[in-house]
Amino acid sequence: MAGPAALGAFDFIVFGGSGDLSLRKIMPALFHRDLDGELPQGARIVGTARRPMDRAVFAALVEEHLRRHVSSQHFEAATWQRFRDRLDYVAIDSAGDKGWDGLATALKATSSGSDGPRASVFYLATSPDLFGEICRKLKVAGLARPEARVVLEKPIGHDLASSRAVNAEVGAVFAEDHIFRIDHYLGKESVQNLMALRFANALFETIWNRGEIDHVQITVSETIGVAGRGAYYDGAGALRDMVQNHLLQLLCLVAMEPPTSMDSDGVRDEKVKVLTALKPIAGPDIATKTVRGQYRAGAVEGQAVAGYGEEIGRPDSATESFVAIKAEIANWRWAGVPFYLRTGKRMPERRSEIVVQFRAVPHLIFPGAAGHVSANRLVIRLQPDEGIKLHLMSKAPGAGAIRLTPSHLNLSFAETFKTRVPDAYERLLMDVARGQPTLFMRRDEVEAAWRWTESIMEGWQAGDERPKPYMAGSWGPSAAIALVQRDGRSWHEDMD
Repeated sequence: MAGPAALGAFDFIVFGGSGDLSLRKIMPALFHRDLDGELPQGARIVGTARRPMDRAVFAALVEEHLRRHVSSQHFEAATWQRFRDRLDYVAIDSAGDKGWDGLATALKATSSGSDGPRASVFYLATSPDLFGEICRKLKVAGLARPEARVVLEKPIGHDLASSRAVNAEVGAVFAEDHIFRIDHYLGKESVQNLMALRFANALFETIWNRGEIDHVQITVSETIGVAGRGAYYDGAGALRDMVQNHLLQLLCLVAMEPPTSMDSDGVRDEKVKVLTALKPIAGPDIATKTVRGQYRAGAVEGQAVAGYGEEIGRPDSATESFVAIKAEIANWRWAGVPFYLRTGKRMPERRSEIVVQFRAVPHLIFPGAAGHVSANRLVIRLQPDEGIKLHLMSKAPGAGAIRLTPSHLNLSFAETFKTRVPDAYERLLMDVARGQPTLFMRRDEVEAAWRWTESIMEGWQAGDERPKPYMAGSWGPSAAIALVQRDGRSWHEDMD
């Protein structure tokens, strides 16, 4: 992929513009891009929602949330004035007919410029049930022009059949290369650096295989519960909410073959190959290779918290808030190398990381008195402090007999580059504006991920077993520990 394309003026329209995602993530991301001078002159940002309000009220709402989510040192008055002038608002009933003419009128004045038609980006920060309907209404209103793009938030459906239906509805209006299915994990600096680490350094690519790697762990843990999202989450669960998208995307980037280039199809072709090579988990494998759990009352970061059922008002809920999976990839590079996936809510700490555990040295020449020798491992931390750490063995300073001690090479982005690490949405939103789909999911990629996770969902339903309980503030059910211990391994926090 070449360097960033020139960015012409565009209209950025957010459906659900007064909602949490818009005010907490999208608007701050666009503000930071304006702060850094990346938004071109004439770029406009239009919020839409059912709630009637005028432009001034919407601008005040955006300012209120920017002051919450943008640090005071970055909230510059001049930038806010420029950003406020870009803002507009149109009340639209996304499921009905009201407001669409108003949006068409608002955009008509800036539909073209000196360089021809300007791009329109329609960000659907709404329920997936509305994706197809909104796209149809955009077409009827004459807004789904050839230069228009649409951004879809996850989840794309709730299973394979509904995913296909959503993709078909949106695809009937927009061409595939104008549909941007966003997964914000792919915009994180550490994820971008994972690709640089693998494909810009011969050092790692030559040992990135079953001969040198013992196993891989991918963990996304959260300290929060489901308050505020209970209705959605109880119908989804951790497998649909996190594994089908975030964790499988990270797995693909770790496991994919080197693409022929960094263009959109080169990268996404290789990711699809990984997803289709995942061994299905069904039948007796459900019990031995998957664990589902649900948190009970406990304490997180010193604060007492209620259990999942009490938190959502459904004590009998059988929805999982924790998942652990042993995944395997049936190809020459990864045959026999397990990928342990784990995600959960109400865990001891907020952590997103990839751990690549290398094999132990084949023969130890040092005496036992030198100390225990741990196998090397590479840790890619996505949050909260993004960076890359390589764990090594080294000699402890001192005269006399050799004593071996663990040490590490640490690439902390904050310490190394001495700059603010941009939020993932900042990178991804600008890629949409430029029409660069490399970091977004293609239709066949989404459906391949659903196909693999659906077999697990069906296995759980057939077994009719409730999620295993775990105390809030712990690392999940004991069965998750047993999942890796059966293979003679441990989760990463047990290695430190």
